[in-house]
Amino acid sequence: MGIRFQVRERFADGAQYIDGRLRPGTSGRSHTIVDPATGKEVLTYELASTADVDDAVAAAARAFPAWAAATPGERSDALHRLASVLAAQAEDFAYAESLQCGKPIRLTTEFDVPGTIDNTAFFAGAARHLQGQAAAEYSADHTSYVRREPLGVIGSIAPWNYPLQMAAWKILPAVAAGNTIVLKPAELTPLTSLMFAQAAKEAGIPDGVINIVTGAGRDAGEHLVGHPEVVMTSFTGSTAVGRRVAEIATATVKRLHLELGGKAPFLVFDDADPEAAAQGAVAAALINTGQDCTAATRAYVQRPLYEAFTARVAELMAGVRLGDPFEPTTDLGPLVSHAQRDRVAGFVERARAHATVVTGGEVPGGALAAGAYYRPTLIADAAQDSEVVQAEIFGPVLVVLPFDTDDEGIALANDTPYGLAASAWSRDVYRANRATRELKAGCVWVNDHIPIISEMPHGGYKASGFGKDMSAYSFEEYTQVKHVMYDNTAVAAKDWHRTIFGDR
Repeated sequence: MGIRFQVRERFADGAQYIDGRLRPGTSGRSHTIVDPATGKEVLTYELASTADVDDAVAAAARAFPAWAAATPGERSDALHRLASVLAAQAEDFAYAESLQCGKPIRLTTEFDVPGTIDNTAFFAGAARHLQGQAAAEYSADHTSYVRREPLGVIGSIAPWNYPLQMAAWKILPAVAAGNTIVLKPAELTPLTSLMFAQAAKEAGIPDGVINIVTGAGRDAGEHLVGHPEVVMTSFTGSTAVGRRVAEIATATVKRLHLELGGKAPFLVFDDADPEAAAQGAVAAALINTGQDCTAATRAYVQRPLYEAFTARVAELMAGVRLGDPFEPTTDLGPLVSHAQRDRVAGFVERARAHATVVTGGEVPGGALAAGAYYRPTLIADAAQDSEVVQAEIFGPVLVVLPFDTDDEGIALANDTPYGLAASAWSRDVYRANRATRELKAGCVWVNDHIPIISEMPHGGYKASGFGKDMSAYSFEEYTQVKHVMYDNTAVAAKDWHRTIFGDR
């Protein structure tokens, strides 16, 4: 990795980024970031208070008029410069992301950071295409057109599983459209969000356009959502917290974008390539140690392939290498915290009463004992209505269940409250096409699971929320549409009076 920067030195001035500078929080309470691979302290910082949130919102409100008035080309140029700054600092971003999350460095180096740079480049280009509808005469003697305008100050809350990418997904479409933003990252993982804001300043994005407040959800988060000057809230996290966010936002009639939980089905038909499906299931279930809303969590396998699939997945999981995130040979890092590891272990232990743990289901010892590690786990024989099938575990756990008919498989796949992502595995184009139509999810992969691209939208159905991240569709969340209509005949007011009231 070369020379790694010193986290404590870099954030010596605090972990709040408001109006273009770092500063400490003023809540009187501190939080310690812990390396989940070792349990060692990384950084202790002061949490944000409600007053810090107020300052951040005020900075964003001051910056909004000038940023909204910038031309699309000016905003585009700034984001292109940001992409270049991110690329130049890619090693630092990868290191910080792995350090705070426990992600294997291979994942942050090859996916998280390049994906963020690509997303930045995409929105740099998309900023020039925020167009409304062309002017035309839709009514006699009148010309109409549509303006697409920024909203104002956006208040966003990002999760801990993909701190850098989630920050980018919220910041980029907002500022590309001419808004300013206050982002609250998770207390566990604020480092790369703060670095992103610093990179934006280096790229020439004005102070106040991007602000980061790092505080507790019940204090800073709820205050940000309810703030009267925040016109829109974007939240990514659990469905339970999403309901609370919606409740608070409703009081001030805010626009709301929610990307919530997932319980993605992995539907394997009997004509699928069995080895490809097994390999795909392991990769899709264990990505980011299973801490991914789109991760494969429920593998439904048609009966002729079920036993062989289960055995092969167990074999592949047993060969996954757990280890130091900074070793390039490591396949799987720790969960984000010991608390999260214990939560995942609790799901597995409760499942033992009614299901079979085929492989895994344990905390490793030895050199990994101090970290928040958990072995890749495969569970079979669970009931469809059981906790491990219905609830979001958010760990390296895959449940495998058999089905007989195509109708049954699709019905089972749809039988949870969630609808963020799904995949279908078949070599029959008609069968696969039916699955893409009938699976109730915002993204459906065929013979693959997990890849996302900047040009395509990401968002859910049902309890997985509403609204889209990424792609041009995300601009629908961060802009408002105004209809402008001209009377081309200069009709006098008295004629309008006669039109409405007649001659009297």
